[in-house]
Amino acid sequence: MRSRARILVADDDPELLDVVVAALEQWGADVTRADSGAQLIERLAHEGPFDLIVTDISMPWMSGMQAMYSARTAGLATPVVVMTALKEERIPAQVTGLGQNAVLLRKPFELAELERVVSSLLAPEQQQSAAPPR
Repeated sequence: MRSRARILVADDDPELLDVVVAALEQWGADVTRADSGAQLIERLAHEGPFDLIVTDISMPWMSGMQAMYSARTAGLATPVVVMTALKEERIPAQVTGLGQNAVLLRKPFELAELERVVSSLLAPEQQQSAAPPR
């Protein structure tokens, strides 16, 4: 994972939020927390830009999907990891609708799987950063 990547993590489950944030920080990221979809939007507006967003789907008031669709409508193309324990058949298509830089991560997941997904989404930025200036 790119060192000091700025990552926004949103989940209404405080225990899972703590685990994901701690893992990302251990891997060298600078992490901002949100405990709802509404707070995710607020953090994007006032504390962005971020290199990556990790969000749960099912949160009170505004789901992570609603928040991300709003962000995409506003032109924000930040890569996103969408976490969920929901088994609804339409979820993969909804995540695909967020673009090529969106990945679905089914709960429960291993931290190694989270690290792999996060690294793959941040990798294009690493390659761009390593490219010589024109």
